Amino acid sequence: MCQAPRRIWKGVRPVANAFLSQKSGIRRCRAARSRMGCSHRPMAGHMTLQRQARLMTRQFERRPLRLGRIFSASPPHFVTICTHDRRACLASHEVHAAFVFFTQRAADKLGIAVGRYVIMPDHVHLFVRGGPGFVLGRWVAMLKQSLAKAPRWSRKDAQIWQEGFFDHLLRNDESYAQKWEYVRGNPVRAGLVHCWEDWPYQGEIVYIDRS
Repeated sequence: MCQAPRRIWKGVRPVANAFLSQKSGIRRCRAARSRMGCSHRPMAGHMTLQRQARLMTRQFERRPLRLGRIFSASPPHFVTICTHDRRACLASHEVHAAFVFFTQRAADKLGIAVGRYVIMPDHVHLFVRGGPGFVLGRWVAMLKQSLAKAPRWSRKDAQIWQEGFFDHLLRNDESYAQKWEYVRGNPVRAGLVHCWEDWPYQGEIVYIDRS
C-alpha cells in the first residue's frame, strides 16, 4: 500500500557546485601532470559521473522553493516532450540530474518555474510557469539541448528528440492537483513500479500554486 503523498524536493545546488568545482580541480591537476610528462589517468578517489548524478538527485526531504508573485498570476503550462521513435532512453540518474540542474538554473536566473514533473523512459511530463515575455517553445528547445548533453549519450546518437512538443495551458477551471494526480500514475500504469512514490525520476522543482 502506498504511503500518503509527500513533498519531493531535489536539492541539488550544493552538490552541483561541488561537482563543477571538482571538475575544475581535475582539469588543473591534469594540466600540471601534462607539464610533468605524466599520463592523464584519473586520480584515485574521484567519484564516477553516475555516482555524482545520483548524489545530485537524492535529497528528497527539503521543501521546494517559492518564487514570486508572477507564478500565481500566470497559468501553468502542462508540457510533454517525447524521444525520437519513442526510444526508451530517459529514465536514468544522469538525465534526471541534468533535468534538475537545468530547471533549477531556469528558476534562479530566468524566473521560470517548473513545478511537478515525471521523467518516463521515452517522454517527460512537466508543469511550467513563466513571467512576462516567457516563450515556451524557446525554453523547451533549451531544455532538450541541455538533456542531450547528459553523459548517457554520445555523438553517435544523432537524433534524440521528437520534433516539437505537446502543451496545454491550464485554465482557471482546471485543477493542477488533479492533473498531477493522473500524471504521477504513469509509471504505475506502465508496470514500472507498484506505487508512484517508488519511481525515482519525478519530483517538484518549485512550489507553484495548486487549485
